Amino acid sequence: MTDIIDSHFHIWRQTDLPWLNGPMVPRIFGPYEPIRRDYPIEEYLADLRDTGVEKAVYVQTNWAKENFEKEVGWVSETASEHGWPHAIVGYADMTVEDVRPQLDRLIKYPLVRGVRMQLHWHEVPEYRFAPSAAQVVDPVVRKNVARLKDYGYSFDLQLFPAQMRDGARLVAENPETNFILTHCGMLVDRKPGTVAAWQEGLRQFAGLDNFHAKLSGLGTFVHANDPSLIALIIDNAIDTLGSTHLMFGSNFPIEKLWTKYGQVVDAYRAALDSHGATATADIFRNTAERVYLPA
Repeated sequence: MTDIIDSHFHIWRQTDLPWLNGPMVPRIFGPYEPIRRDYPIEEYLADLRDTGVEKAVYVQTNWAKENFEKEVGWVSETASEHGWPHAIVGYADMTVEDVRPQLDRLIKYPLVRGVRMQLHWHEVPEYRFAPSAAQVVDPVVRKNVARLKDYGYSFDLQLFPAQMRDGARLVAENPETNFILTHCGMLVDRKPGTVAAWQEGLRQFAGLDNFHAKLSGLGTFVHANDPSLIALIIDNAIDTLGSTHLMFGSNFPIEKLWTKYGQVVDAYRAALDSHGATATADIFRNTAERVYLPA
């Protein structure tokens, strides 16, 4: 069994997450009543039992902005107690005039490997997170992203295909920083035009050595664990970017709304069967280890 690193998972306490409290608000992954509760590390470890997962990277879950350090501190305490997770992607607000005071507060936590601020915008209002599609190349955002290299931090980049040309510009102008595209660019459906736009978006990043894509959350828009969709995304991503630029991520517990962890891993294994052992090892382990867990 191939050793697996889960490059994208969440644990949380409901009381710390504004979007899990109060009225239900629309989310891209649909109704989420079953996960409007604590999701502790013990439950996550039970979910992945016997799947071959040996390490995991925690990615921020949109705590209140002012609590960005509290989130990292709590996850760090969890890691000290349980040995999981093995790395942390925290939050930093890249729209402030100077992000360095925030990064200075994160640097004391040794498991922090990078930050994420979700910059995705879509013409469908329910899919939007950023206030505009162009925020990814806002001068203040660009200036702050350029500062990440001084901390050795990566940036988890979350974009829709229409933003990927601008995203590639951001990646290209910061060659010393690793960028990781969340959910492999978020393909929203399999209509020919949608797939073509997504393929063209991925091509913007081809040849950028510091760019990687995370094969996570592939059920986000269909609200299902769909092996044929997973295969479509993996096949195209390997053809465009190469397996050394790709990594597996579970996006649990979001995917738990419609599937089990083992079923997700099985779908990825089936999709990778035709790509050989090297590509499988890259996607399940090598890329995430190189980007998030360097020796």
